[in-house]
Amino acid sequence: MSADVTPVTPVVVRLKLSLLKNGLKQSGGRRAAYIGSAVAVLLFSVLQLIGLIALRGHAHAGSVVVLLVAVLAAGWAVMPLFFPSGDETLDPTRLVMLPLRPRPLVRALLMASLVGIGPLFTLCMLTGSVIAVAHGGVAYVVGVIGAVLGLLVCVALARTVAAANIRLLTSRKGRDLAVLSGLVIAVGAQVVNFGAQRLGSRGLGQLDGPAEVLKWVPPGSAIGAADSASEGSYGVAFLQLALSALALVVLLGVWSRHLTQLMTSPDGSTLQAADSRSRERNSTGLSRLLPAGRTGTVMERSLRYVWRDPKTKAAWVTSLAIGLIVPVFNALQGTGSIYFACFAAGMLGVQMYNQFGQDTSAFWMVAMTISSTRDAYVELRARALALLVITLPYATLVTVLTTAMLDDWPKLPEVLGLSFALLGAMLATGAWTSARFPYSIPQEGYKNVAPGQSGLAFMAILGGMVSAALLCAPVIAGTIWLNVSEGGERWSWLLLPVGTVYGVLITVAGLRLAAPRTARRLPEILALVSKG
Repeated sequence: MSADVTPVTPVVVRLKLSLLKNGLKQSGGRRAAYIGSAVAVLLFSVLQLIGLIALRGHAHAGSVVVLLVAVLAAGWAVMPLFFPSGDETLDPTRLVMLPLRPRPLVRALLMASLVGIGPLFTLCMLTGSVIAVAHGGVAYVVGVIGAVLGLLVCVALARTVAAANIRLLTSRKGRDLAVLSGLVIAVGAQVVNFGAQRLGSRGLGQLDGPAEVLKWVPPGSAIGAADSASEGSYGVAFLQLALSALALVVLLGVWSRHLTQLMTSPDGSTLQAADSRSRERNSTGLSRLLPAGRTGTVMERSLRYVWRDPKTKAAWVTSLAIGLIVPVFNALQGTGSIYFACFAAGMLGVQMYNQFGQDTSAFWMVAMTISSTRDAYVELRARALALLVITLPYATLVTVLTTAMLDDWPKLPEVLGLSFALLGAMLATGAWTSARFPYSIPQEGYKNVAPGQSGLAFMAILGGMVSAALLCAPVIAGTIWLNVSEGGERWSWLLLPVGTVYGVLITVAGLRLAAPRTARRLPEILALVSKG
């Protein structure tokens, strides 16, 4: 029968329930994880609901709930990008062989999207928000309509984003995004922590400004309508509801258009040949910027690992983000020190550790090209240079940014010198530990160490970091001495050239010490990095 005769919505909703049920049957661990997460979300929802109800009557309750709804909408928007496997019905291309029209399919998928823990949590937040701001019968009626509209806008937003990016989400880049989801959560936690501290020190009144804008932005306008109705501004409330309804219609229209394109256009697998020439041009352009010979080849390979390999990319992005978050957020909170800028060099220097682990079993091709200590030295030196291409300007940027935020420009040269010395020490110890304590990085899953090699990874990273700190002791001692001695501030600028030269010398020394060990231990290194 055609899709116009057979009701599609009940079938898709039952499909969603069957997917959930069958997914829980796959393993006891998955079932326990789902039940545990469901219980945790429900408890959190109840606590948030109680908190919002307790906010009723507060002078700034309207601002709080509008911002809360805006955060919920942002979460729904990014959820498909970082958790594409969380809902198997997010990929409408699985239904491409069925005789379905876009409009009935949109209705069916929208209703199926309301099944799950996420929609229940969102509904609890919207319900609590309405109770917090609604006063009077009309306000409650407007609030109920607003809560329904807000939930539908959030769900439609997630579906529209997923449909617009489904080619990305089902590709290797989509898996890369999933690997980076932990970083997004970590950064979000830092932002929430910073915001909570600011609110605790300055009060909820500072939310009024952003809330005045967001109460006109769907889905915040849906909840803002209940607040407006409580104040007797029924015309404003109607306009805010109309904005949310209009946003829902627009999202459904965009979603329907993307569904039509997905159902009628070829997928990305048939278009790979068309992109081959552009990839070759990019490769040629990158090669032109790098040194000739083995050094340039190894640098290009290492930089491509950073861009293409999911685990390597996740490690780099995490280091880049945390290296910036720690000094900048501490500076924003007024508790920072300019020396926190060295954290960026330390986080990025860690990427030099376990250089051969990212090659996994393909390290045998590298090992075949190393026949002498000189070859091993050039290999390690090129990997260090590739790391410096990213690390050196980034560490400088973080240091300058932290200095500007703290307005402590006289200390900029010494902090830069200390950062460069620390970076050089970590490159040196990273080269040595890469040869002495290599370990395998599994290509599948979220683990970064192969089973049975956790001890190797611990010794490599912890031992290397302690050794790097000890190697930096002369520059650290010079920094302390210039800061405590009388008149030492006049000569603190010397720490920049001294730290730079020291970092270069210690890096070269570390590479030369690691090269003979690398050349001698090629079979052992290959065996250790191939276990993942």
